[in-house]
Amino acid sequence: MSHRLAGVALTGVLCATALSCTGAPPAPHFQVAPEPAAKTLSAQVTAVPREKLGSTHHPGCPVPPEQLRLVRMNHWGFDGKVHTGELVVHEDVVAPVLRAFGQAFAARFPIRRMRVMAEYDGSDAAAMADDNTSAFNCRQVTGDPGRLSRHSWGDAIDINPVENPYVDVQGTSHPPNGRSHLDRDRAGPGMITPDGVVTRAFREIGWYWGGRWSPPDYQHFSEGGG
Repeated sequence: MSHRLAGVALTGVLCATALSCTGAPPAPHFQVAPEPAAKTLSAQVTAVPREKLGSTHHPGCPVPPEQLRLVRMNHWGFDGKVHTGELVVHEDVVAPVLRAFGQAFAARFPIRRMRVMAEYDGSDAAAMADDNTSAFNCRQVTGDPGRLSRHSWGDAIDINPVENPYVDVQGTSHPPNGRSHLDRDRAGPGMITPDGVVTRAFREIGWYWGGRWSPPDYQHFSEGGG
């Protein structure tokens, strides 16, 4: 079957590999045809192998693993080269997420790294300090252990946390090595701005930017705004 998404052609088959179906029902496998690779997002979507979830999914999480998808996509790096990264998101947001990242890719917006949170054993602090772009992680809200983060549903994404830190009510930067980027009037590579390509792309798919909150969470985008 074929689809159109963000100006590129998509082709799909069911469960392209045995690994993509392990421990989950058949999931669509999408591949974006590069035309050419330097201008077009390339992505594959499969069910999530257990090792790609690790401790990020545990009893009590609001969504079962079967409703999550592993998205492998290319992205521009700070070195001006194209790299391959991975995100875990809810199956219902795969298409809009690819649409948004497709626009970011076309604009050559740089992303430091994109690894699943299992590689950080679910530690949000470690992932932020490593400037990692991530999505699903079943955890509490930072600074509010009584509430689950939207990341627990797989419909929230943090992008370049060092360049786009979360600022708490005391004015502290999270991660600490993001402090130099608290001055948002001097936008540099990888920084998300109110009218930049990333905010426009996510706004077009109906997602909200945490940079407009008080205090701001510059790295954060979510479908429901939480």
